[in-house]
Amino acid sequence: MKELDIYIDGASKGNPGPSGIGVVICRNGETIKNFSSFIGNTTNNVAEYTALIYGLEEALMLKAESVKINTDSQLLYRQLKKLYKVKSPNIIGLYNQAERLFSHFKQATLKNIPREENKGADKLATKAVKDQIKKDKSLKIG
Repeated sequence: MKELDIYIDGASKGNPGPSGIGVVICRNGETIKNFSSFIGNTTNNVAEYTALIYGLEEALMLKAESVKINTDSQLLYRQLKKLYKVKSPNIIGLYNQAERLFSHFKQATLKNIPREENKGADKLATKAVKDQIKKDKSLKIG
């Protein structure tokens, strides 16, 4: 079975503010792909969900059958595990999209990891925001 480990993170400078995502995709302990993207002005929670969706879509394109999502976002983790209700209108659509994407895999697991174990995705998300702020001096933080 084609299995992937996916590390995701979202970053927002100000909440809401300029935001980015970072995704690291590994197979058998080796990074096979990573990417970051600036996603505009939004909240950290929207950035976290956007990173998840990008990661799941990429896994589908890589024809993965099984995914293990690693996140340091307790809110995202607890909402997807149905421990917390999704109340924010900004999150409901993203939550539903993530649930639909999860259904395409034979197996999907979600793991809440400490920030220290998510440094790769964190760096990518932060870099996306910093690079965009350098490019566009008109972006307001906070």
